[in-house]
Amino acid sequence: MTERVFIAGGAGFSGDRFDAAVPLVEHLANCDGPRYLIFEVLAERTIALAQITKTKDPDAGYSPYLEAYLRPVLEQIKMHHIKVVSNMGAANPLAAAKHINKLAGELGLPPFRIAVLSGDDLSSYVDEQTLLEAPTMEGNQLSGRDLKAANVYLGGDAVANALAMNVDFVLVGRTTDSALVLGPLLHEFGWANDDWDKLAAGTICGHLLECGAQVTGAYFADPGFKDVPALVDVGFPVAEVYESGDFIITKPEQTGGCVTSATVTEQLLYEMHDPTCYVVPDVCADVSGLYLAEDGIDRILVRGIKGSPRPEQLKATVCVDGGFMAEAELSYAGMNSLARAKLAADIVLERMQKSGFNGEIRRDIIGAFSVLDGGDASASQANNLPFDGDYRVRLSLISADQKTAQTLCDELQHLYCSGPAAGGGYRSSVTPQMASASILLNRTLIEPHIAVEVVDR
Repeated sequence: MTERVFIAGGAGFSGDRFDAAVPLVEHLANCDGPRYLIFEVLAERTIALAQITKTKDPDAGYSPYLEAYLRPVLEQIKMHHIKVVSNMGAANPLAAAKHINKLAGELGLPPFRIAVLSGDDLSSYVDEQTLLEAPTMEGNQLSGRDLKAANVYLGGDAVANALAMNVDFVLVGRTTDSALVLGPLLHEFGWANDDWDKLAAGTICGHLLECGAQVTGAYFADPGFKDVPALVDVGFPVAEVYESGDFIITKPEQTGGCVTSATVTEQLLYEMHDPTCYVVPDVCADVSGLYLAEDGIDRILVRGIKGSPRPEQLKATVCVDGGFMAEAELSYAGMNSLARAKLAADIVLERMQKSGFNGEIRRDIIGAFSVLDGGDASASQANNLPFDGDYRVRLSLISADQKTAQTLCDELQHLYCSGPAAGGGYRSSVTPQMASASILLNRTLIEPHIAVEVVDR
């Protein structure tokens, strides 16, 4: 009987550190028990963009960073029989599997046996109008807009079913992030699908690992207030999970960062709306009675998690066309620079209004007003700002048509010689946007379409 499972988190978002998995694999190689490496690189917008990429190229649509993450560790993964579970498959897990085995061939390795999990792509089996007209959790309307992607969050049970195919890798599209960890635990421990406390513990373990180094001191760091050592080489997290559901969060030795009750608590509360009922497809987790205990340096024991029956509905994200975003920036520095920056923004806003645009334009003056108030500060605030500083005007809008978006960029650029003195460092972009909303669907609609395909060459 398996007593302990080791799971390491090699990435917390798309574009996370590419070398983070190297010390994790070295650490796992010396662990006695089933060993897993997860890469969590998917977000709602990420998978929608991947879906658009796939429509243009049927061999694309998976994580563009797949090779950057795997090439440094693939040989060691094969040598030490470390299993990989990842959502790097995004909109095209099958193509991702083929790419991995192509990479294995380039490295002189035999092919991996890879399970590809499908069923999250609702557009393949649910009518488009049904998706666009479904009530959204946010209350916004999607009907009448072009559907770009619709993906339902699958759970750890689906990942466990894929691991049961005796594979080296499991590649998924949209699952909950925590399912990447709960799936291996279900597979290794054979937890019953109604053992709510253990399912909740596995889910919270996944929640702590899913954002990579956030739980080992990165993002937690705040110099002079929350000091963290050696972030340049921050170690990513490893969980040691027991059959009871108790687990330890740690990191490889000789890596930077730290694992403390504070870092674990911050990540625990991240994106958790209700600590008494954290809802995922497998269970509703209650962490209100959870407690943490030190188990040595950079080792935190987590226990006391409770669970209740899983929801009857599954959450899905629907993404539609969101028009075009314009972003344009210009800097002013030196004497009276704040007044010049404000005048520049005023000129552009008035000219946009004269051109017939009456929509919202966000104005930020970075270095003076930005992030919280959109550049509309009171006179008293303005009086406290330096007379001669360094300020950057940022203007942005979202428009249904690309021409209007480009007009904003052009208007700010015109101010090089047709505006206040000494503007410089102009840059701009016009990018297509997506709008998204969440809907709930009965799991009986989803489950018949969940499937596993094995790729071994």
